[in-house]
Amino acid sequence: MKKKQSKKKTQFKKKKNYSEKTAFAHLEEASSTATTQKRSSTGIPKYVADRMARRIFFTAGIPTILGMSVFVVSYVIVTRNIAEIPPSSTIAISALFFLLGLAGLSFGILSASWDKEPGSFFGIENIPMNIQRAKAAFKPATQNFEDKS
Repeated sequence: MKKKQSKKKTQFKKKKNYSEKTAFAHLEEASSTATTQKRSSTGIPKYVADRMARRIFFTAGIPTILGMSVFVVSYVIVTRNIAEIPPSSTIAISALFFLLGLAGLSFGILSASWDKEPGSFFGIENIPMNIQRAKAAFKPATQNFEDKS
């Protein structure tokens, strides 16, 4: 029968001291290979997203800024006694600009071309195609919901 080793002998074993650089080097290699795997992309390509952002800036950003500036301009006109502006007209004009900005947001998203080439200036020809893409993106989710009901 073999005799058990005492704890004293195992305590004197030399522990390996790793520097932080070497200790985590292999961990970083493993994580980088896991993240560099090619995924099938179903999102919006970067060039299309940039095109949408430019269109949204002009078609939604400018009317929204004008909607906020209506309050400032109205305040300046009333406080300097240039004209008497009723508050309801200030709110109505501001709401009109905000609604125009909301429509511009939708237009900016739907009118962007998904081709590598930028397309036309207004992009009106891309709206029906982009509406079909949006419907197709939500179609599988609604089909699964209808099947379970």
